[in-house]
Amino acid sequence: MKNSEVAKALYEIAALLEIKGENKYKVAAYTEAAMRIENLQEDIEKLYKLGKLNKIKGVGESIGQKIAEYLETGKISYLEELKKEIPPEVLELEKIPGIGPKLAYRLYKELGIKDIDSLEKAAKEGRIRLLPRLGEKVEQNILEGIKQFRQSSERIPLGIALPIVEEIISYLSNNPYITNITPAGSIRRRKETIGDIDILITTKDMERVNEQLLKLPILKNILAAGTTKTSIIVEPGIQVDFRVVEDESFGAALQYFTGSKNHNIKLRELALKKGLKINEYGVFRLSDNKKIAGEKEEEIYEVLGLQYIPPELREDQGEIELAMQNKIPILIEEKDIVGEMHSHTNWSDGMNTIEEMANYAYKLGYKYLVISDHSQALGVAGGLTPEQIEKQRREIYELNKKFKDFRIIHGIEANILSDGNLDLPNEVLEKFDIVIAGLHSGFKQSKEKITERLISAIKNPYVDIISHPTGRLINKRPAYEVDLDAILEAAKETGTILEINAQPDRLDLCDLDARRAKEKYGILLSIGTDAHDIRSFSLIRYGIFVARRAWLKKEDILNTYPWEEVQKRLKRAKLNAKNL
Repeated sequence: MKNSEVAKALYEIAALLEIKGENKYKVAAYTEAAMRIENLQEDIEKLYKLGKLNKIKGVGESIGQKIAEYLETGKISYLEELKKEIPPEVLELEKIPGIGPKLAYRLYKELGIKDIDSLEKAAKEGRIRLLPRLGEKVEQNILEGIKQFRQSSERIPLGIALPIVEEIISYLSNNPYITNITPAGSIRRRKETIGDIDILITTKDMERVNEQLLKLPILKNILAAGTTKTSIIVEPGIQVDFRVVEDESFGAALQYFTGSKNHNIKLRELALKKGLKINEYGVFRLSDNKKIAGEKEEEIYEVLGLQYIPPELREDQGEIELAMQNKIPILIEEKDIVGEMHSHTNWSDGMNTIEEMANYAYKLGYKYLVISDHSQALGVAGGLTPEQIEKQRREIYELNKKFKDFRIIHGIEANILSDGNLDLPNEVLEKFDIVIAGLHSGFKQSKEKITERLISAIKNPYVDIISHPTGRLINKRPAYEVDLDAILEAAKETGTILEINAQPDRLDLCDLDARRAKEKYGILLSIGTDAHDIRSFSLIRYGIFVARRAWLKKEDILNTYPWEEVQKRLKRAKLNAKNL
């Protein structure tokens, strides 16, 4: 299928148009068409041959002609013309925090900057500050942004790395020469970003495994192929190291290569106190060097007198001390989630209808689905007006008649405006079953102002949840400056729930902040996928990873409770009780 190729071309058109400062609705049209095609279940070539391109929502006559041209010729002349005006390298400038489309285009037009290296050179030479309305501060922010970008580029987001690992393991799973295969390192600990990918293998014939790796569809290059270690580069330029270990040492090797380094140092110190030595081959008695454990990972902890420690907790953050007392908590699991707390439909910027989203959530075994489309201030995302909200409420009411033991919950993701008010009045908010509020603009305001905006929303009696509370996008945009302790204190005082947004490029709250919210402030958290299509419900696992790394249990997460219990925990429940 050429769906991804077509979507990529349309995304590129949208990006170049945005850089040129074209009409935002034109940019949005190409972006929406690209998203629709990217998520299309059918083969776009078949639809084209059947004359059904216009059946794809968001694909009108003009965009349809460009899709047809690509399918016929392999290129789009309109895109080629745009590339003549703006080198595609200019798009790279937008990867730098603080540089948007307009500034990228201006830097290209006025200073001839067309890549990150020339951007850095211009900033260091003081040429950017000479442009009207920019100045020294902007120049310094650009240099800091370049530094952040280069540091983050060395780390791979978990949302990119994990599917690659799963594809590789699935590809090798039927190899008769492999007895064990599993990821190790930071990816097994579910860190939000990782370095290289480590995969452990037990096999009697690594040469045969290497032969199969040569045919791996995503293989880019083989760096080394040996009998004990093989290193490859896969698309999109990520290194994967395969380490071959003996069956009798597999558990010890898995523990050792999972890490973290500090966790392993603590284990070795504990082992020495017990007259033992621990390494990637096993656990040995110092007195006679006899191996006493190593085949299974659980044995390593058992012989040290420790409760088994889940990989997500192995960061030397007190887990070993608690394991000595058998006090490692039972962490939340994906099966504990009974409802989706944050989703968007085609009423705003989602891909699917309410009914399609509900049917899919029902098939997943969920008991409820919160529909939380954007509100009116977010026009670019098709935010809903009060009139549209009423129509949506009626649709949900009718759809709920079709389900048994499942409920569609009418919510909204209200926009927190620059002054801290919401873009919907309280008389509209009070009619929802649940209200989520989030910042979607004004990220460059001062720390004091952003803190004030969030606290204002938290204090609103109808705001139940704050979405993606720090606004960060992993490797793309740092969290905005905010007094997080003040936010957490306000949430505690008002009973406001904070979200762990499970989108892989958000994971916001992060693990450290989520742990602080729970342990220091006793705040209840929710996990929401922020799903914009049915496939995105599967992203819940990334939110679970964050929650587990935050030491959270089932009872710490709102959507492990049935809806009747959720309602009791919402701020509006207290408000309703007061009004009785």
